[in-house]
Amino acid sequence: MRGRAAWVHPRGTTAHAFSATPSRLVRVLTEIAPTGVRVVEAFGDDTEEETPAEVRALLPAVAVVKRLKEFATARRCAMDALEALGAPAVPPAKLASGAPHWPTGVVGSITHTTGYRAVAVARSCDYRSLGVDAEPAVPLRPGLLEGVTCPEERAELLRLEAVDPQTPWDKLLFSAKEAVYKAWRPVVDTPLGFQDVRVGFDPESGRLRLRAARTGLPPLDGGYLVRSGLAVTAVWLPNR
Repeated sequence: MRGRAAWVHPRGTTAHAFSATPSRLVRVLTEIAPTGVRVVEAFGDDTEEETPAEVRALLPAVAVVKRLKEFATARRCAMDALEALGAPAVPPAKLASGAPHWPTGVVGSITHTTGYRAVAVARSCDYRSLGVDAEPAVPLRPGLLEGVTCPEERAELLRLEAVDPQTPWDKLLFSAKEAVYKAWRPVVDTPLGFQDVRVGFDPESGRLRLRAARTGLPPLDGGYLVRSGLAVTAVWLPNR
């Protein structure tokens, strides 16, 4: 990958495209991505010298340093993920909607949170869309839960918290809805909200139970994982 080791970036990036991954490397999103999806994860930001020229050309003219670093590292991860997929390794520009613009024949999703950036890509012949999201593994701020959940979901959260109080189930639910939005947005023309999907969890398998709350929304599959201080979800729409 442009002068770096095949499966690890020196600042802590792992690529799902390669099966041999040393145990010293932490993988999060990689662990829940389905077959055919390539994932690159970064646990620190690239330096200016490590940022490819193609990425530097896309950097916003005016932005705080933190946002510039997030953007640059995530786009470099996207280049590595596309390269692992065998697609043109070009950093995706932003569409007017804010979503990344992927090469023809590719679908993908980008997420970043404190200390973590990740990209997932796949061939559009295998998946219609992908959605990934990462959040700090801490409970939602007070007052947010009611706005993003229905009574059915809140009842399940209470049951899960009674059995496993260490897992931030409410944050996982929020993350799952963010991932669903990213996966639905490219294939649904109408506006979407938090109440348009019902999210449940299968703790035994680590899979999400996703159900559309209104007609016209395609079915999705997904998974979740809490690791290394992160609550991470992935959602996908197979191209059946």
